[in-house]
Amino acid sequence: MREPTSLLGVVMALIFTYLILVPILSMLVQAATVQFGDERRTALETASWTFYYLNRTFFSAISRDLFWEPLANTLTVAAGAIAIAMVIGTPLAWLLSRTDMFARRWFATALIVPYMLPAWTFALAWTTLFKNRTVGGQPGWLEALGFAPPDWLAYGRVPITIILALHYTPFIILLFGSALRRFDSQLEDSARILGARSYQVAWQIILPLMRPALLSAIILIFAKCLGEFGVPYVLGLPVKFEVLSTSLFRNIASRQTGVGAVIAGSIMLIGVVTLMIDAKLVREARRFVTIGSKGTMNRLSRLGAWRWPLTLFAAAIFVLSVCMPILTLVLSTVMRQPANFALDNFTLDYWIGSDLETVALRTGILLSPDLWAAAWNTLWIVGSASITSGIFGLLVGYVVVRTPFRPLSTFLRQVTFLPYLVPGIAFAAAYLSLFAVARGPVPALYGTVWILILALMADQMPYASRAGISAMMQLGKDPEEAAQIAGAGWFRRMVSVVIPIQKGSLVTGVLLPFISGIKGLSLFVILAVPSTDVLTTFSLRLVDYHYTQAANGVVLIIAAMAYFGTVAAQKLTKTNIAEGLGG
Repeated sequence: MREPTSLLGVVMALIFTYLILVPILSMLVQAATVQFGDERRTALETASWTFYYLNRTFFSAISRDLFWEPLANTLTVAAGAIAIAMVIGTPLAWLLSRTDMFARRWFATALIVPYMLPAWTFALAWTTLFKNRTVGGQPGWLEALGFAPPDWLAYGRVPITIILALHYTPFIILLFGSALRRFDSQLEDSARILGARSYQVAWQIILPLMRPALLSAIILIFAKCLGEFGVPYVLGLPVKFEVLSTSLFRNIASRQTGVGAVIAGSIMLIGVVTLMIDAKLVREARRFVTIGSKGTMNRLSRLGAWRWPLTLFAAAIFVLSVCMPILTLVLSTVMRQPANFALDNFTLDYWIGSDLETVALRTGILLSPDLWAAAWNTLWIVGSASITSGIFGLLVGYVVVRTPFRPLSTFLRQVTFLPYLVPGIAFAAAYLSLFAVARGPVPALYGTVWILILALMADQMPYASRAGISAMMQLGKDPEEAAQIAGAGWFRRMVSVVIPIQKGSLVTGVLLPFISGIKGLSLFVILAVPSTDVLTTFSLRLVDYHYTQAANGVVLIIAAMAYFGTVAAQKLTKTNIAEGLGG
């Protein structure tokens, strides 16, 4: 027991096999076995093998509504979001990385704020502005001002695409901008000396070398859009515009678990293939290098007369993607009637009022016991999962680096990264398939906080384990060997030597899952019940009740926690998300 590294690795391999592999396999088995209640439809016994759900999802008369139309909607929304993000993000990345634009360093952080906030924050801001009485039941700001937005602008494909594009534009800015910063400007100078025009330099030199970074950003945006639930739910549900994630949610909510398992497996398969392509592109990117030395230059291009207009372009994107949505949500929470800016229309009732006329919410949200119960659940569930995943991440890093058994090291690397390949909504469905009923000594966990803690911990292991592996690869064996010579056992060495030295990485492994969990929705919307409400599900329920002011207030609280949590994480870990994409 003085050197239990490999034994510890075996124990963790068993734990993660059960918490990650088994739920996914359980979900896939549900897609191919008869579920309770479907015996008459399939003419088979429960748990018998069947192709019924595969046939129903892909080939039946209703397969178009169940799968093919949501798949087409998902692909078109993702393609549109990628195109818009490219059009906006590519010039912004160039401005921030290669020019003398005004306030360049400030914009480098300001323009990635949309990624720090929950995506459906912007969806609620959009409905506040654009919803109409034809579908929404009450007017939005524009309709209250006399302009009636058409349904296609208020709901469905167009707003979902625009919001996802603005939310994921930071991927382009970060990945493309990082590649541009490493690009040697002497290559441009050489081309110009040989007579190349500016468009030829951009098309024949810069873009070919930047292609891997751009393709990687495109694929990551597609993978994120694939599992996005909140935005399509808020903006698609009123007009029955469904994507794969909302179709999965609808089937699980209606207890069509077999069909839900097929859809979840399909989402997972597309996600795995997508990210495998990205991994291949990362390897390919190693061929796209420029040879540099002390003479390598990254000279900023002078914008001249274009300096002010292009700075105003960056400022306009910041206003549209951050200021306007947040300001809209803030103002909506203090207005009785939308878009009425008379002083007597402003009120704090939706924050601190009492005896309100709403049926299900009689007080302002800050006085509501439901809000504080959801806030406590959020901190308790997300905090517990984050601390556990951070500790496990450090231990995984320790075993991966220290164990002499390479197969064990490789298995732990891969199994802890697997949840990254599975969109959150599909991973939640996998956990529901495993823990909805008692299995052996493990009781049914659905409806308890434990299923949320376990699912969130497993879902965040890719970030925690990578932080731990990266940290341990930089720590030599000398400090431990010195402690061992002094008679310290393994546990004492971990507590007194390894953890104090790697406390920064441990903090990172805790904070990144915490911030991600605070603003996460996909896992909770499937696994949470009213008694385990967190802030995200509480706000979504208010959206369903059409309590706009209260819902927007809760979302502002979540957005503030996510943003200031990210800022605090950067301060504590002395990192900058503007210089590298975090979790």
